Amino acid sequence: MEHLINTRVQEIEVSGIRKFYNMVSHIDDVISLTIGQPDFLTPEHVKQAGIKAIEDNFTSYTHNAGISELRTAACDFVAKKYGLTYEPDSEVIVTVGASEAIDITFRTILAEGTEVILPGPIYPGYEPIIRMCGAVPVHVDIRDNQFRFTLDMIKPYITDKTRCIVMPYPSNPTGVSLTEIELKEIADYLKEREIFVLADEIYSELTYDQPHISIASFLKEKTIVINGLSKSHSMTGWRIGFLFAPKDITKHILKVHQYNVSCATSIAQRAALAALTTGMDDAIPMKKEYIKRRDYVYTRLTAMGLQVVKPDGAFYFFVKIPDFIQLNSFDFALEMVHQAKVAVVPGSAFSEYGEGYFRLSFACSLETLETGLNRIETFLNTKK
Repeated sequence: MEHLINTRVQEIEVSGIRKFYNMVSHIDDVISLTIGQPDFLTPEHVKQAGIKAIEDNFTSYTHNAGISELRTAACDFVAKKYGLTYEPDSEVIVTVGASEAIDITFRTILAEGTEVILPGPIYPGYEPIIRMCGAVPVHVDIRDNQFRFTLDMIKPYITDKTRCIVMPYPSNPTGVSLTEIELKEIADYLKEREIFVLADEIYSELTYDQPHISIASFLKEKTIVINGLSKSHSMTGWRIGFLFAPKDITKHILKVHQYNVSCATSIAQRAALAALTTGMDDAIPMKKEYIKRRDYVYTRLTAMGLQVVKPDGAFYFFVKIPDFIQLNSFDFALEMVHQAKVAVVPGSAFSEYGEGYFRLSFACSLETLETGLNRIETFLNTKK
């Protein structure tokens, strides 16, 4: 019966991140610097709010867009943190993680043959959905621009078929953010064009050298902002995301969300409410620790002579594989697992423009990072 499966689904592949992780997870004594899972626990007050929701039997369906208190808290959060103004009753949807928010956005705005412009390298969660919508992903090679997806990089790829531009900042896998000037230039250029912007800002609370700025500050009427609590509050398994957009957009996205999942989990919504109110600044202690780790890793990698751009957000380094290594990124990562007992993600997982790189996550302890980097250094020295 497999031949009857939707051909678009048959043609997409499992995420390269997960594919590689699953391939090496059984190997003993491996230091894993792969998946973007914060090593901090969900804050205690957030867990207690979830427990209380169960004890209070808050286990029924909620409003499709989410409980009103949480939608209000979400709007208050982005207003205080980023200066974004949205109406709780009509301009925010609580989703099952940021992933569902991305899915329902594309399924709402894309049509057969339309084009979506994305930077490359990029997180692999966008392209398969775009293709399943019958649309065309158009990658822009930003490797020689310090991984910056600036207006001069975007303009040559805009056509009359362009429906959306994906702005994923801070970036996974590069950790790069754009400046206020860079974002405003893009926004000004798009003001007179009928093009949506999908701003994936899931790492917005983890910025290190400058405050997070959303392109929605300059282009609210065309921007769909995706955010959530997975990274900011170490709540990956709770699966709570947020989608913010003008009401004439959200009213249509809400229909897709309704038929997709009905609503986000009621218990997780109560926990999310605690995260966004009493836990509004829960990310600050994590951010301080991430800065220490980032600076340590950057010092070590550059001392090894590796080519890297210092990340100013998220918790990743996207590292150029040295020229003396005559392997593609997948084989390089596989060899390093077997010989050095360190797992990183091959750059090819992040589009063809990630080839020749590997992603290293510093969402783990300094002790783990030190051991892993020692092994990487020894491994590279044996290859020279």
